[in-house]
Amino acid sequence: MTNSNYQLTKQDFKQINRRNLFTFQLGWNYERMQNTSYLYIMLPQIRKIYGDNTDELKQVMKNETQFFNTSNFFNTIITGTDLAIQEKEGIKSLETVSGLKVGLMGSFAAIGDSIFAALIPAIFGAIAANMAVAGNPTGVFLWIAVNIGIMYFRWRQLEFAYKEGVNLVTRMQAKLSALTDAATLLGVFMVGALVATMINIKIGTVIHLGDLNVVLQDKIDMILPKLIPAAIVGLVYWMLGRKNMTATRAIFIVLFVSIALSAIGVIAKG
Repeated sequence: MTNSNYQLTKQDFKQINRRNLFTFQLGWNYERMQNTSYLYIMLPQIRKIYGDNTDELKQVMKNETQFFNTSNFFNTIITGTDLAIQEKEGIKSLETVSGLKVGLMGSFAAIGDSIFAALIPAIFGAIAANMAVAGNPTGVFLWIAVNIGIMYFRWRQLEFAYKEGVNLVTRMQAKLSALTDAATLLGVFMVGALVATMINIKIGTVIHLGDLNVVLQDKIDMILPKLIPAAIVGLVYWMLGRKNMTATRAIFIVLFVSIALSAIGVIAKG
């Protein structure tokens, strides 16, 4: 047990969630990534558990600033479990807490980023974009509603994880790998569907052979429909792997090259 026997309250959960939503990525660094932010969002609570200026607090702060990197959408599940263990076991739980963080941050990073950073934006973003293209303003509200739902999920997971504590980890551990694989596969499937439906571009060149006009795009479609959109995505993916290339630079390169090729008739809207 700790010296204070302090137990977290509703106000503590609100404080952690506010810090998490607005500051979790502010302390990101290349050496230990999210470690300082992880400590910052829970610092007031561990001070209440161990007391100010105590040797235990210094030891815990040092332990909580070890390497940490996981999904923004699942990180407070680890925080809640961490605090539940420390609240119960005190300073002797630090080794358990370190193992817990190392064991969970990778799995939750894969699950959280696959579902909330890729899958959900891809599905509902495509629906909202299609509505916008069709002149339906409902897509804007759909996109806002989805993001409010995600924020609510992030807000509620902390208290849930705190109450479940170690039992949460024990019950879910066997399902984490399967859930990660399923989410990743579904995300790749949705990206492929987006490439085929949202990138509307075709080759506009027509080759004249005497009286015969050969539409180059028709010949390419005989090989593989939507080959040009897939090739463009592959090219951008390759570009993003080059040194000094950023997503913003890639966007401008695609924009300027598309304008130039369209002006001379090489490409056209699909």
